[in-house]
Amino acid sequence: MRQTCQFASDRFSPAGASVAMASYRLHAKIISRSTGRTATAAAAYRSGTEIDCEVYGERHDYTNRGGVVHAEILTPENTPAWMSDRQALWNAVEKAERRKDAQLAREIQLSLPHELNADQRRELVRDFVQREYVDKGMIADIAIHKPHAKGDQRNHHAHVMLTMRTLTKSGFG
Repeated sequence: MRQTCQFASDRFSPAGASVAMASYRLHAKIISRSTGRTATAAAAYRSGTEIDCEVYGERHDYTNRGGVVHAEILTPENTPAWMSDRQALWNAVEKAERRKDAQLAREIQLSLPHELNADQRRELVRDFVQREYVDKGMIADIAIHKPHAKGDQRNHHAHVMLTMRTLTKSGFG
């Protein structure tokens, strides 16, 4: 399905023009221990980084994983600086949850318009995540992926991991 989009900002279209653009997809799910998953492994995989899980004593190394074109953490105002560190953040989430069936994080997957360039896609994701999640008190770990070499070359997408607990001065409540 293709739709005509009038962009709210000239950043995403030339001279504010209407542009035919493919419709997007947003898929949400929960990262939960009951399904055998950890927030540290999920964050390392999506961001293409290495994270040591302090709860389980495991190292999750996805530094050789290709396809990650951008990764960053967005935090609400007055968030302690350490929460912008991926390893510290997701280890704190793991430690805050004690139950074997704990829900650790929300994950949002967004399909991104291939008609936009990389900078425009990054700003589109930042703007959306800031407005819909970070401004409401959640910490967002964003990873933007390019299409797989053998897949559909229009498959630009982002993974956004979101904290689920209330933020306090010492960590998560």
